[in-house]
Amino acid sequence: MDEIIPVVNLDAHPDNSCKSRGCTVPRSQDDSLNHLPMAVRAKIEDHPCYSDEAHNYFARMHVPVASRCNIQCNYCNRKFDCANETRPGVVSKRLKPLEAVDKVLAVAKEIPELSVVGIAGPGDAFASAKQTMQTITELSRVAPNLKLCVSTNGLMLPEHVDELVAKGVEHVTVTINTLRPEVGAKIYAWIYYDGQRLSGEKAARILIGRQLEAVSMLTQQGVLVKVNTVYIPGINDRCIAEVSREIQQRGAFVHNVMPLISKPEFGTAFSKAGQREPTAAELDAVREESSGGIQIMKHCRLCRADAIGRLGQDKRAMFESAGAPSVAEPRSYDSHSLLRYKQAVTTIRSRRRALRESVDLSALDSSIVRFYVVATTGDSLINLHFGHAQEFLVFRVDPYGCSLHSRLEVEQYCANGHGKEGVLLSLIDKLKGYDGIFVAKIGRKPRLTLQAAGINIITDYAHQDIEYALRKHTVELLN
Repeated sequence: MDEIIPVVNLDAHPDNSCKSRGCTVPRSQDDSLNHLPMAVRAKIEDHPCYSDEAHNYFARMHVPVASRCNIQCNYCNRKFDCANETRPGVVSKRLKPLEAVDKVLAVAKEIPELSVVGIAGPGDAFASAKQTMQTITELSRVAPNLKLCVSTNGLMLPEHVDELVAKGVEHVTVTINTLRPEVGAKIYAWIYYDGQRLSGEKAARILIGRQLEAVSMLTQQGVLVKVNTVYIPGINDRCIAEVSREIQQRGAFVHNVMPLISKPEFGTAFSKAGQREPTAAELDAVREESSGGIQIMKHCRLCRADAIGRLGQDKRAMFESAGAPSVAEPRSYDSHSLLRYKQAVTTIRSRRRALRESVDLSALDSSIVRFYVVATTGDSLINLHFGHAQEFLVFRVDPYGCSLHSRLEVEQYCANGHGKEGVLLSLIDKLKGYDGIFVAKIGRKPRLTLQAAGINIITDYAHQDIEYALRKHTVELLN
């Protein structure tokens, strides 16, 4: 019989579960904040990774100070000096702690919506614990109103929980791919622990135990924990719902189920072995299976370890020369800039909330479920030309609300003002079956081609709030 690392006893920590904190699964963008206790809401309302709504307004920055790693995952090939890939573990340049702090100050000066600074590699935060903690210490001193977060494999996390809490870190991400040591042996080539390089089920058993221990330690001290799980078809399919249930019982806030990235050119052990990536349908199914109470993150962009900007709008190229401290011109942090921006966002959110609530969905028949595809550059607006989209967002609308369901990655149809016929045919296959495609604009030829294929193109709500538009369209269509 397969071994699963034992589940925690809920009765041992009854006040720490996500449920006890009021963290039920949201059914609209607003619900992801409004149903939460005030203390939790304050921690996530401007954190783009912990709040679906916040990622429309706020930016994050990853500082690549953690160069070493203490495990080797078969889906990972850390690349330095790489500007052409957008996956985790990749960076253009590694930074020393003070260089990272200086770069944060440079970015904050130009991007007032920067609210979060994270350490997510390119190695593991606690395989390079000295650099990680030095960066956190200095940032908390010079920019105290920026949220600080850390992403880690969890192997050495238990030793650093108290120090993280003391430094004011309120958000930690732990990657947990399975609770089964025999499955972990297929995912991890080795771990380096207690002065030894270990492999196989023994290594996986140690890693899983340490990960779960760390999650419990963090949530007991009020830290919001996000757990990342890489979905590897044929390897951990059966494990992901188990992970979701376990981390919920240990008090984790959100579960981010991510697709394996396994293209041949990435040079990972899995890609060399021909391990395939999951299909969009498979990913949706696994997420649905895992959504039995814990919040499931669906807006993840699989960020680089040196990402800058809002999710899906990376601006790191703007700051490639930043990060070399200048004694002659020391940088400073303007805390009022972010405060003013937050106040403006609060006003915008209030207006949009009122607009959305003006369209009542509760009168719809309980059997009504609609799935709409939206072209957007962000800001919760339908503001992207069909031909310029490299991804579409899929939303679900039913009598209980409107919520992000999934993402569709696509090849851009327009190039240099001309449409690509082969791409359009591919888009038809991807867009069939949805109840409407909302875009800001679309050319006559693709519109007619899509309509001939039975795809409903809607441009009536260009540059309007997404949730309001989808609610209004659904109600008007069914009345």
